Amino acid sequence: MSSTGRAEDDWEELTTPLSFVGLMALERLEDTAQSHPGSNEPERIERFRSLAAPFPPGEGNRSFGGHVYAQSAYAASKTVEKGFVVHDMTGTFIVGGRLDIPYVYTVRHVRDGFMYCTRAVDARQDGKICFSCLCSFKRDENEKTFHHQPPAAQGRFREILSGKRPEDQPVSPSVDADWWIEAVKQGNVEEREFPGLDVRKVDMKDYNQSKLIQDRPEKYRQLTQYCLKGSPDEDPNATLAQIKEREAEGKYDNLYACAHMYSSDRNSLLLIPRALGIKYWTEMASLTLTVIIHQHGQALRMINWDATRGDHLADVAMKWFIQEGWTPQSAENRAVHESHLWSPDGTLIATSLQDSMLRLRKLGRTGNL
Repeated sequence: MSSTGRAEDDWEELTTPLSFVGLMALERLEDTAQSHPGSNEPERIERFRSLAAPFPPGEGNRSFGGHVYAQSAYAASKTVEKGFVVHDMTGTFIVGGRLDIPYVYTVRHVRDGFMYCTRAVDARQDGKICFSCLCSFKRDENEKTFHHQPPAAQGRFREILSGKRPEDQPVSPSVDADWWIEAVKQGNVEEREFPGLDVRKVDMKDYNQSKLIQDRPEKYRQLTQYCLKGSPDEDPNATLAQIKEREAEGKYDNLYACAHMYSSDRNSLLLIPRALGIKYWTEMASLTLTVIIHQHGQALRMINWDATRGDHLADVAMKWFIQEGWTPQSAENRAVHESHLWSPDGTLIATSLQDSMLRLRKLGRTGNL
């Protein structure tokens, strides 16, 4: 992360790097302090600006919501002491993100405790808040006296997953809707490469077309497999040995947590109309998204050192994680997307819960959400 102290409106044209660490890159702006009546100390606020342009789903003019979600957590992680790793974040999407100007993140110190700390983050574009969240961090307590989780996706969907290697699965489409997929096939639109993560869509048609699933939309499932793109180190000259040492020390743990959060929003809402048998809608948008990180340390980390052969960055093998998504409920022009994120060994590392707007026709009046 660069530290320039430049003015908020002094920025250069944005590009979209493919590596996740490049996509999340930030520069520090001048910090501020805010006083409140009755408080003896001013409230500390740290400020950052994004350096990369987000991905536009479907070649639209709005940014992928997972970008501002993950980068808000990444900005907050720059304000905590070593050893604190994000474990929970709830954010509200206020207006769609633009592609032509950077995000400016104001990170407010809400609490700094010994084991937990909390940050409030507002993401602004052109001075207006477009996303706001509370992000909580915790230290490793080095105690594992109890543990339970549901059966892993790797076991429940063994027959489906064993048919292909993750890298042989089709790339997850920009917009996972039949009309977009058909337009790509016809050559009417061209898919651009999704930055940050390699995300593959598992073919679940045989599973989801059964009579049981057709009658019970909440039973519908979509699996995706994903891995990190590029080195996790901000230093482009870092050697493989240095990266391995730094990963073991936990230097990249917050970046990895943000990568999992970023992936959780990839085509998530588009599962809902598929599960409900809805082919056309007029409006769909994220309202709120909560991600809970259950496991820290090795479970989060994304480099597969056992499969890495050689001493160069090009030799690095990445772990493939699984997102298992479903929709438990829909009503009143809203619907919920829920998912579990699984490590390669079947450890449940995170849960996401997303509330969304879903409208099949335009409202009878003019207005925003």
